[in-house]
Formats: sequence, C-alpha cells, structure tokens
Amino acid sequence: MTKKQKKGLLRIGITAGLYAAGIAAEHAGWNGYVWLMGAGYVLISYDVLRKSAINIVHGEVFDENFLMSVASLGAVALGQLDEAVAVMLFYQIGEWFQSYAVSKSRKSIAALMDIRPDYANIEENGTIRQVDPEEVQPGTVIVVEPGERVPLDGVVENGDSSLDTSALTGESVPRHVHPGSEVISGCINQTGVLYVRTTRPYGQSTVAKVLELVENATDRKAPAEQFITRFARVYTPVVCGLALGLAVLPPLLFAQPWHVWIYRALTFLVISCPCALVISVPLSFFGGIGGASKAGILVKGSTYLEALADVKTMVFDKTGTITKGTFQVTDIQPADLSADRLLVLAAAAESHSSHPIAQSILEKAHKLPNQPLPAAGKVQEVAGQGVSALVDGSRVLAGNEKLMIESGIPADVLPEGSGMGTVVYVAVDGVYAGMIEISDQIKEDSRVALTLLRQYGLKKFVMLTGDNEQVARRVAGEVGIDEYHARLLPQDKVEILTHLLEQNKTAFVGDGINDAPVLAAADVGIAMGALGSDAAIEAADVVLMKDRLSQIVTAIAIAHKTLRIVRQNIFFAIAVKVLILILGALGLANMWAAVFADVGVAFLCILNAMRCLRVPVISLDRK
Repeated sequence: MTKKQKKGLLRIGITAGLYAAGIAAEHAGWNGYVWLMGAGYVLISYDVLRKSAINIVHGEVFDENFLMSVASLGAVALGQLDEAVAVMLFYQIGEWFQSYAVSKSRKSIAALMDIRPDYANIEENGTIRQVDPEEVQPGTVIVVEPGERVPLDGVVENGDSSLDTSALTGESVPRHVHPGSEVISGCINQTGVLYVRTTRPYGQSTVAKVLELVENATDRKAPAEQFITRFARVYTPVVCGLALGLAVLPPLLFAQPWHVWIYRALTFLVISCPCALVISVPLSFFGGIGGASKAGILVKGSTYLEALADVKTMVFDKTGTITKGTFQVTDIQPADLSADRLLVLAAAAESHSSHPIAQSILEKAHKLPNQPLPAAGKVQEVAGQGVSALVDGSRVLAGNEKLMIESGIPADVLPEGSGMGTVVYVAVDGVYAGMIEISDQIKEDSRVALTLLRQYGLKKFVMLTGDNEQVARRVAGEVGIDEYHARLLPQDKVEILTHLLEQNKTAFVGDGINDAPVLAAADVGIAMGALGSDAAIEAADVVLMKDRLSQIVTAIAIAHKTLRIVRQNIFFAIAVKVLILILGALGLANMWAAVFADVGVAFLCILNAMRCLRVPVISLDRK
C-alpha cells in the first residue's frame, strides 16, 4: 500500500467515525450533530470540490468531480447533510479501491521495470569502477559479478555462469553461458564472474527497448477504450441537461414542489456518474497487459490486445517459428568433385552470412580435418535465393533452385533431395557441382499449440516460407497447417498476407529478424523468441520473449479473457445505470440507491477488472 493510499484510508476512517457520531448525536437529539457532519463533509470532499473548481476554470466542466460536487452541495443546501457526507464517503471509498486496483495491476509491470540496471563494472588497473551504463561504449569489457544484473548486451569473453532470465521471459530455468555466448541486459548473473564485451550502447540494448515498449504500452487505446471516452464526452452533458430539466420543468409546468424535484435531480446526477465505465474498462486492459508481461508477453497497447482477441487467421513463418531453426547438414551429394571439396566451397561462399542454414554448413565444414576454408571475395547476397562469391578464383553459387535456373543451370540436373530438409545447390563457374541437404526440427509444442488455438476460435492457419515445396508440405502436414506457400521472397510474403487481410482479421508470427515487413503489415504482428532482436521489438505489436508457439496460445487466452471482462463491465454498468436512472427520475430511488449505482457498480466492475491480472494456465498435455 502506498503512502497516498494510507492517507486516503485514514481520511475515510476518520470521516466514517464523524458520520457515525453525527448519526448517533442526531438520534440523541443533540444539535451539535450538524458540526460533526459538516466536519466530515469538508474532510471527505475538499479534494473533489477543488478539482471540480479547477476543471471549470480550465473549461473542463462535465466530469465525475463536477457531478459529485453539484449533487453533494445540493444535498447540503436542501438540509440533507447526512446524505451529502454519505455520497462523498462512498465515492471516496470507490476511488480508493480504484487506486488500490491500479497499484496491484502495476506490480507485474513494476517487476519488469526492475530490470533497469543501476551501474556497470569496468576493471581498471586491477580495481573495479562502477559507471553509469549509458556511459559505456560498445566494445568495452565489463565485469558482471554473481548476483548482479547484466547492464548491457554483449558477448562473454571469459567466465562460465548461469543467467536468470525470468524477469524478461518468465522462464524459471537458468540459461548457461560460456565464452562466445551472447548475453542480454536485464538478466541476473547467478554463479560465476563474467567478463562481457559490450556490442551496443545502453540506449539500443534489449533492456532499454523493452522498458520503452512497456512504458508506452498504455498510450495505444483499444476501440473499446476509445468508445468509452467518446461516450463519456456526450453522456455527461446530456445527463446534466436531463437533471436540470428534472429539477425545473415539473415545478414550472405542473406546480410540483421544488424541493422534491431538486432532490430527484441531484439523485439523478449521482446515479449518472459514469465512474464504473471510465475506470473499469481501461483498468481491465491495463490488467491484461500487466498479466501478459508477467508471462513474458509484451503487448504494445490495448488496441493490439483487443485485435488479438478478434484474430481468425494466423500466418506463420516456418524457420525459427514452427521449426527450431537449428539446422544440421544431413546429406551431401557431389557431382564431379569430392564431398569435402563441395562442402568447403559452399562454406566459403556462405562464410559472410548469418542465416542459420549458412551457419550449419560452416559448422560442418569446420569439423573437416586439414581442410581450411579459403577466403571468399566479391560476395553478393541474392535476396530469397542464396549467395554468390569468388572462391579460389572460381565463381561459386550456393542457393535454391531459382538461383540455379536464373544462372543458366537446367532444372532437370537438380536432384530434389529427400524432402526431409532444405536443399542448397552449389554451382562452380556456371556448372552444377552438387547438393547439400540441411534438416530442421519441428518444435515439440507446435502441433498442440495449433490445436489449442482452434479452440479459441481461429479458423485458418497459413505458413509462408522461402523453403522448397517438399519441406513446406512435410512441415505443414505434421503440425496441421491448412495452407502453405513455398519458395517465397520477402515481398511475396507481404503480397500473400495482403490478400489474407482482406478476408479476416489476421496475425503474422515470425522470428522478427527477417520478417519485419510482414510483421508491420499484419493486423497484429507477433515476434517470438525475440530477445535481443531490434527488428522484432520495432516492427511487432506483440513480442513473445520465449521461443515457443505455446506462448501464442497464452497471449490469445489473455486477450479473450480481457475482452470478455471488458464487455461484462460495459453491459453491467450501463444496465444498472439505466435502471436506477429511471427509478431516480420517478422518485423510486433515493441517494442511497444513487450511491450504489455510482460507487457500488464501480467497485464491482473494478473487482471484475482485477481478474485480468491472473494469467490463464495453458496445458499442453494434449495430442
């Protein structure tokens, strides 16, 4: 509980005591009860009256402060001091619970904000000096002691340890790191001392980008929130006008008693206060975003949370999304040269590429005895097709069938491979030299995740890949993909996605490294396993910190639950308001009913909204 909340609770307690004493004094026939009630009213309402006056000066008249001020002051003028205190007391109780609910929903996000590093250690002349992480330049070696938070992204130069990544990923299992391992800021070093060479400044680090993402998450309002804002702008002046008509017209037109209709108008104003809607709907989305962040799912705003709940078509990248993206060379078929020579030429050509397939060829080549890699020059990347390089004076091409055909090699000389992996064809000086097959593994939870997503109302799954037809067909069949498209260039993916967007609300799921254009084009772009990926954090609307498809199921479940609670609150708040407004206008509801309609409904909606903080548990034990 915050200091402000403690003060608020104390004020509510003192006012409640004064109110109870005033009621007792009134029943005992002591006229001093007016002083007790007056003191209670001033204590409980001064901030509301002050806010109302300031808003009126600034031209912002119609809000809940104005409604509560007019209604309570009117009750005082009519001699209903006890009701004026009661209305303000219960209103402040509702405001306190709102503050408490917001504080509670902030806890998961506040825990995430704790990943901000306070300092970085730099070793100078055998001593450790602490500096601001923002002062550390890329290439600097920093020292991370056990128990300290990694302040900057980098690569381990020396030391072995385990990292606690739970603040970023929600994953409880520590990650082992050793020399050569990449480490990201925000993780906690658990065991050994690490010497890390930084690779980027603090402003571009993972922790800085994640913090910026979370801090800005509430800026993007969902359509439901925008509706409530527009509704309140129109609703409040309308009910004020109706209350004024209720107070004036019956006495003027039908000679009714003024005090009766003024009291009804004041009751009408208290009932009409839209606190439940204005508070509970944003709070529900805030709770959903907070619960998601606790599960390692970063949602850039409530608009994307609402869009996620309406997704009917989900489009997947293959490599690194449905499959593990950990490739191994499984077959080498040379033409007129040895298998080792074919592998060396392909590895040399691919030596400047960071693509997982290229890395698997390089890894295999480095294991060959007495086969050093020759230098590659004039390297050219051919988007979506492969690479061209000059190796030992020969032009070496390594890539897919399309690259070979466009280079003048007939399709009929290209073997298809086993269909169990990705085929890389190699040509030397325009002559086909052989084929290397690299296999990828499907993630264990892929098929189950898609089955669970269908239970949340998703109708269609599509896979887009630059891989060949055989591999795409095999992966799609194994995991239950409805439609797949193979041999795609990045622009082809955007074109297909654009067509799908015309049919249904569509989400795209990719690894965030080379899928930025498609992530940005989708209704909801979801980047998975995106720790350390600038492209993912920038282009995606939802960032999954774990490399698991099951996290998408959790994200969808959170979105559905949040939207369900939002709709419950909207329906309940409006239904009760309309009912008691009618009763109040007819004189069948007094100030106490008005207090329930305002504070009671808001309180119930707030309690309902707090359920969004609880993350649904997704079981993957299904076949």
